[in-house]
Amino acid sequence: MTTHHRYLPIDSPDARAPEEFRDAAAAVARLEELYSEATTFLQARFADVVRGAAPERRFRAYYPEIRFASTSFDKIDSRLSFGHVAEPGSYATTVTRPDLFRNYLTQQIGLLIGNHDRPVTIGPSETPIPVHFAVLNDAELQVPQEGALSFPLRDVFDVPDLNTTNDAIVNGFGFKNEDGSGALAPFTAQRVDYSLARLAHYTATSPEHFQNHVLFTNYQFYVEEFIAFARAALADPESGYTALVGPGNTVITEPDAALDVPLKLPQMPTYHLKRKNEAGITLVNIGVGPSNAKTATDHIAVLRPHVWLMVGHCAGLRNTQHLGDYVLAHAYLREDKVLDDDLPVWVPIPALAEVQIALERAVADVAQVDGYELKRIMRTGTVATVDNRNWELRDQSGPVQRLSQSRAIALDMESATIAANGFRFRVPYGTLLCVSDKPLHGELKLPGMASSFYKTQVSRHLEIGIRAMEKLREMPLERLHSRKLRSFEETAFL
Repeated sequence: MTTHHRYLPIDSPDARAPEEFRDAAAAVARLEELYSEATTFLQARFADVVRGAAPERRFRAYYPEIRFASTSFDKIDSRLSFGHVAEPGSYATTVTRPDLFRNYLTQQIGLLIGNHDRPVTIGPSETPIPVHFAVLNDAELQVPQEGALSFPLRDVFDVPDLNTTNDAIVNGFGFKNEDGSGALAPFTAQRVDYSLARLAHYTATSPEHFQNHVLFTNYQFYVEEFIAFARAALADPESGYTALVGPGNTVITEPDAALDVPLKLPQMPTYHLKRKNEAGITLVNIGVGPSNAKTATDHIAVLRPHVWLMVGHCAGLRNTQHLGDYVLAHAYLREDKVLDDDLPVWVPIPALAEVQIALERAVADVAQVDGYELKRIMRTGTVATVDNRNWELRDQSGPVQRLSQSRAIALDMESATIAANGFRFRVPYGTLLCVSDKPLHGELKLPGMASSFYKTQVSRHLEIGIRAMEKLREMPLERLHSRKLRSFEETAFL
């Protein structure tokens, strides 16, 4: 296919010379300035183009970038899993939405400058901003469907490039930017922009509302309890929570206000109990299945949350378990199949001590039991995640043997996927499930049993998840982000 757009003269904003910064806040301010100039330029040119004829020139603006160079094997605090580069060299990352990532960027740049006593360089990159992402935050602009204009859009503007929206950095080893520099952050600007757009689509909430502590669940009942908890928190001036946001970006700040969510909910309804500095809690109802679990975590990962937890229902596999018992995953049997190309099944997914302790203590606090008595209502062990909801209808000899050999105590369709993607993306993770049926022992999930079970167990289970998040929130970030999540070659940024 021929592409004549390369021969059109290119119109771009005036180029800015790169500048060194030793102050993180000033560096982020420059990133915001460069990004605003670039997107404002593209938005204005796009508005002109859709109102007129095909232009005789091509419009292009570039993402800003952060560059850092180290010339020696600087001594760093070996206890830290982030905030430094491991060896001499040049490192770079493109940046999008610096306004959204202001706190994150300020923290990460500040650590880099402080740990190495060297400046960062801020300037335009050589990566064009796709027009789709540039106009995404302008409510008055909308990219038309292919063929709606009298000329191909890609002849005049840059469009998303799938070759640069992959996970080569987080999945790979030996990754280098085109100019030979190493990666400074785990995601490129285009990959982040892609996920920000997907998040808005799947959750019907803007990325700005996501909090740093994310709960995943697989039942609507948890959403109802989360809303009830949020209303109680908003009624308590000492709680620190400031607002509840639901699908459609509906915001309430008063406990009795109506939360007018759309009648047609998105694929993954999401609710955000907000707190200063994004220290609140986001609840995502991912529904049932590993595909949804991967989709949600693929995109939420670019927001660099501090931790995510799965709190949902599972099948208990041991006869000694009872409906309503809790399962704290210490290991995972991965038969979900959705991550095999990104993270082979032979890769172990370790339990994270900080998260495990927070979950166990939260169970003890809420259930008012401790020590040896905790074993009556909670069991730790392997959780198996499968991609077939009706696995028990097949010949059970094969599956049951594998479950027994793995020492599995519970089975679901999401937990291992969420944990594995947390491991892959260096996001601390954990799983606390609640036994809702025991298919191997004739206790199936039937309508009457289910409604009674939900009424008595969901509220307590969600409270445990929230309590665990609040414990983790008080933990220093450098302690929560364990070194066991870092590979041989790591980015300086979390």
